[in-house]
Amino acid sequence: MAKKKTVQSIEPNIADLANSWLKSFKLDYKLEQESLNTEIDKALNDYHSKNGGIGGNRPDAKLLLQDKNLNFFPILIEYKGYKDKLIKLDINGQIENKTAKNEPHLTNINSYAVNGAVHYANALLHYTSYTDIIAIGMTGYKNESDYNIKHSIGVYYVSKSNLGAGQKVGEYSDFSFLSSENFDDFVAKVKTLHLTQEELDKLREQKEKEIDKSLRDLNNDIYQNEKGLGENDRVYLVAASIMATIGIPGKVAPLEKEDLKSSIEEGNTDGEIVLRKIKAFLKEKKIPQDKQDIIIRTLSNTLLTDNINKVEDGETQLKRVFTKIVDDLGIYYKIGLSTDFTGKLFNEMYSWLGFTQDKLNDVVLTPSYISTLLVKLARVNKDSYVWDFATGSAGLLVSAMNEMLNDAKDTITSPEELVQKEIKIKAEQLLGLEVLSNVYMLAVLNMIMMGDGSSNILNKDSLKFDGKYGFGRTDEIFPADAFILNPPYSASGNGMIFVEKALQMMNKGYAAIIIQNSAGSGKAKDYNINILKQNTLIASIKMPIDIFVGKASVQTNIYVFKVGEKHHKDEIVKFIDFSKDGYSRSNRKKASSNLKDTDRAKERYQELVNLVRFGKSKLKIFSEKEYYESTINPNDGADWNYNPIIDTKPTLEDFKKTINDYLSWEISQLLKYQGKKQEGK
Repeated sequence: MAKKKTVQSIEPNIADLANSWLKSFKLDYKLEQESLNTEIDKALNDYHSKNGGIGGNRPDAKLLLQDKNLNFFPILIEYKGYKDKLIKLDINGQIENKTAKNEPHLTNINSYAVNGAVHYANALLHYTSYTDIIAIGMTGYKNESDYNIKHSIGVYYVSKSNLGAGQKVGEYSDFSFLSSENFDDFVAKVKTLHLTQEELDKLREQKEKEIDKSLRDLNNDIYQNEKGLGENDRVYLVAASIMATIGIPGKVAPLEKEDLKSSIEEGNTDGEIVLRKIKAFLKEKKIPQDKQDIIIRTLSNTLLTDNINKVEDGETQLKRVFTKIVDDLGIYYKIGLSTDFTGKLFNEMYSWLGFTQDKLNDVVLTPSYISTLLVKLARVNKDSYVWDFATGSAGLLVSAMNEMLNDAKDTITSPEELVQKEIKIKAEQLLGLEVLSNVYMLAVLNMIMMGDGSSNILNKDSLKFDGKYGFGRTDEIFPADAFILNPPYSASGNGMIFVEKALQMMNKGYAAIIIQNSAGSGKAKDYNINILKQNTLIASIKMPIDIFVGKASVQTNIYVFKVGEKHHKDEIVKFIDFSKDGYSRSNRKKASSNLKDTDRAKERYQELVNLVRFGKSKLKIFSEKEYYESTINPNDGADWNYNPIIDTKPTLEDFKKTINDYLSWEISQLLKYQGKKQEGK
């Protein structure tokens, strides 16, 4: 049997060819072992310790180039020496650098030139201030007929804007695009690259799975290895670490791991250093002073304790935990958090607070897709003033802010006017109340990271609220015209007490609430009667029973109101059975995703919004079995739920079917009789 021929790598030849191009363009490139700059070297080294791999994170060549606007672009180059080792893509056409378990795909990273270069680029996104990186892979082989080298090149742009996934820039046969004469044109081309909404959605879905895993790992690590940290401490440490490391370009430098010296010198303990950075961050963010004081006071209780600042083996517990947080989560806030990421972050952190205990088992965060639905049902737009009387981690308000900002972008054509409107939306058009102080901190941090809509997140009891702005304009009434809510169901009337309170303080607009459905069938009778004296029930929507996976199954309904108009007995209410929403849910701890779109979920949610707004003419996916219109008695308060009227009067079709069934039975009996008769012969 003939021995299989081993193909020899020609990586040295590829490196020689490519480096000769760089030399000919008089570019100051550095080879594998050489230093480019301290920040980049350190990032590559730190990323190696996090992601494993063979041979460490050392690109074969690296450069730092500047364009005409004096912006720096790190260029990271990886060489291979085989015909088919340029790039490995997944089924979505993205660089496949993660396994199905969302761990680094070390085989691909180490075997394919572009995959390796993109991996290095992500190290820089994670640990440096560079947000635009060029990843280049090159490989080749010797032609069997003439022994000439055949090479191929992959050039990818890795940035915040594509969430670190990378985008192909174009086709290149050499590195002349890096030369001083061509680099500005290359950068101009890079700047035109953008992802479609569908591509972004797929990437976000991927990042959500990654952040789930990172948070679970982080939580388990801290729980198992860091003794003496309560649930609140863990949450406050994540909040403090993120605030200290976000930074503000040109104003506040991000806190680095090396900045924590584990010193016992008064004024320079690790806790005091973190706190100083947070103070600088909040000040530059223009957070109202009294709110800054609340945040600093709350975080100080954790950051300044003796235990967390005690030096053991040359390191404090605070530095150790801070390092874990930066290493595990840094990439997610460095590439720019969106609603999806913050939602994941806070859902996980919220679960650390121990609300699985029976005493508070009704405190449940609203999934982000349900938050978005409530926002749309409440008809939120760029000019809305939105409030929430049980804010939790501010998921509903984040969704509202997103909707308002998107509407502003879609309808305002003046860039200057748009900037001013975005500031106004964040500072003046959102208000949230949260009575639990530890959850309140999550809400504030969430809105600060979103950019900052935290101005009017108030640590107050909703039922004692006077309706006024919380900071800066405390003598002015908040002119709410959109109300969204997922209340604690243990509150009076399953939480309808909050609805009554909020709607009494409004004189126009819409409200959408998700609540235990017994609130509509008798548990909140008196509140409901009162509410309908000044407001109209537009729709009652029966939701899937397993929305809040992980909690006991509870049947919820969404009720939608028009505010400021009394409900008349002849008013038509739209009753919708939305228990089949197109999603399949599971509660498997190790599942890569517990929410799967198995039957046109996005289309179903859009149809639901259209049905509530425009009525029966929008029926498409759903049938009249799941949608009907009827009246309620405004003085009843227990007739708000979906209860389809079944017509028991038989139709001609029913009669025909009965006759057919009877005749079929008669014939079968006759055949049986004939068969027996034959046998008896």
